[in-house]
Formats: sequence, structure tokens, C-alpha cells
Amino acid sequence: MGKLVSKACKYLITGGSGFIGSHLTDALLARGDSVVILDNLSTGRLSNLRPHPGMRFVHGSILDELIVDELVNQCDVVVHLAAAVGVKLIVEQPLRCLTTNIRGSEIVIEAAHRYRKKILIASTSEIYGKNSFGALSEDADRILGSTGVVRWAYSTAKSVDEILANAYHAERGLPTIVVRLFNTVGPRQSPAYGMVIPRLVRQALAGEPLTVFGDGTQTRCFAHVTDVVDALIGLLGNDAAVGRTFNIGSADEVSILELAKLVVEHTASTSGVELVPYHEAYRQGFEDMTRRVPDTTRIRELTGWVPRRTLDEILTEIVEEAREELAAAMR
Repeated sequence: MGKLVSKACKYLITGGSGFIGSHLTDALLARGDSVVILDNLSTGRLSNLRPHPGMRFVHGSILDELIVDELVNQCDVVVHLAAAVGVKLIVEQPLRCLTTNIRGSEIVIEAAHRYRKKILIASTSEIYGKNSFGALSEDADRILGSTGVVRWAYSTAKSVDEILANAYHAERGLPTIVVRLFNTVGPRQSPAYGMVIPRLVRQALAGEPLTVFGDGTQTRCFAHVTDVVDALIGLLGNDAAVGRTFNIGSADEVSILELAKLVVEHTASTSGVELVPYHEAYRQGFEDMTRRVPDTTRIRELTGWVPRRTLDEILTEIVEEAREELAAAMR
């Protein structure tokens, strides 16, 4: 397993001031690489970034072909994280999601091909749609609902990203890696876009009812962002990862109702749990999946990666961060 990236490299991270991007930036800078970040700050925050001589921030959009072309040319490796994310945003602004996620990825991938740069494309567990049949391997079927259900616009857009990446690799030899991320959580994750753990934690700390959508029996698996970053770096440094797709996530399932109860325990809150029908939380005709569990055999066999942080450790850290934010806001 030879290393494609063995010396200090310059990375371009689209969406690098976001939740995952900022943690990846920290890790790359810590090991001596340099990082250029392209972000329009629609969901990312400058406060996520720590000043560093090896980091350069560019305020701009992946839809700007000239900026993307210039920055890709200047860098060694591209990590494409920029995307319209969060169920709330996807449901409320499907056109924005389609434009950003399809056209934006096309521009970034084309530039990577133009300058023969290795590119990692971040995809999503939403790819699998309503497929809830146990642990999902990378070759599992995609099961989507009607095109009239906007929930599936995001899944469709990200599938186009994957197909583009695979086609550029197969037909034009572009060194691509596709990763499908399953519910990444941890510090710096904003509750503003419907992310469940930050939202529940802040409701508990505020003494508000914890709102659980649907009946709460749907299960998810949560991986800590530092574990996910370790997986990304492991794949970027392994030439056998090129041309392949990898699930990244934890396999420890928890129902959302049980998650809410754990949040109440971790915050010592007196809040109760309130079930909210999907049509009230989003819109009529919203569809969800009952389970979403990754099979991570492929990445484990290639790199040895396994997630290390438990859900209890994750919740402890997120609650502590939320308390500090509340305290700072009250000063």
C-alpha cells in the first residue's frame, strides 16, 4: 500500500470553514501540510478557523469557475466538502441544493481533471435513500421515493456527484476518492440546519421540550468528527483508495427517542420529550428511513480505521461546548 501523499502537501478544501472542513484543516496543519480554504460562509464560520501561517482563506463560491480554476491549479490535492447540507435546508431550498451540489461539484471536478489533481469528494449516507435493510455496504441498492418528495433531491444531487467522479476516473484517469459520511457529530456543529444532536442539547439546556420528529423509533449511528477526519486522512494517503467509494461512520445504533433521553441525562435537564409529526416539522409528504447503519468493512480492511469515540463521550463533549457558548453569550 504505497503512499500517494507522503511529503508536505498543499490542500484545497472547499467548504473548509464548515464543521468537518475546519477539523480536517486543523489536522492537516498540525502534521505540517498547508491548506487553502474556499468557502462562501453560507453555513461555515470564520470562528471555526484558527490563525495559522500555513492556512489561507478565500471567500468565494464553488460556482465561481475562475476562482476554482486558480485555486485548484495552486494546490496538490483537492478535498471537496462544500455542499448545501442539513435536512431542513434541503427541504426548504431544494433548488439551491441542486445547483450547489451538482453544478458546484462539476466545476471542482473539471478543474481537478484539468490540472491532474487527486480529489476526494464527500458524499452522504442519504445516497441510500429509504434502504433500511441492515448495515449498508457501498454496493447496496438505493431506494428513493417520488421525485415530488424534495427530501430525495439531495440524495439525487450527491449521486450525480459520485457518478461524475467515477466517470472521470474510469474514462479520463482522474484520481478520485468518494466517501459517504454517516451522521458526523462533534464540536463546532451548528444546530441551525436541523442537525439533531446540537438541537436536542440546546433545547435541554434551555429547559425546552426536546422535539423528536416522527415516533422516535428511527435509528441512526453517530461518529465523532475527529474519527471521521482520521478516516479521510487515511484514505487520502493510500493509493489503493483511488477510484473507490467508502462508507465512513459508526455502526452503533441508537433510536432518536433514546438519544433524546441520553441528552436529558447528560445535561441533567428537567425537559421532557415531545414527539412532532413529520408533516409539522417539515412539510406534508416528508419521507424518512427507519434505520441508517453503515457497513465499514471496506475502509477497515484497507486502512485499519475504526471509530474510537463512544456516543457517551460525544455527548459529554457537545454538552460542555454548548454550556460554554451559553455562558459566553450571557456575559
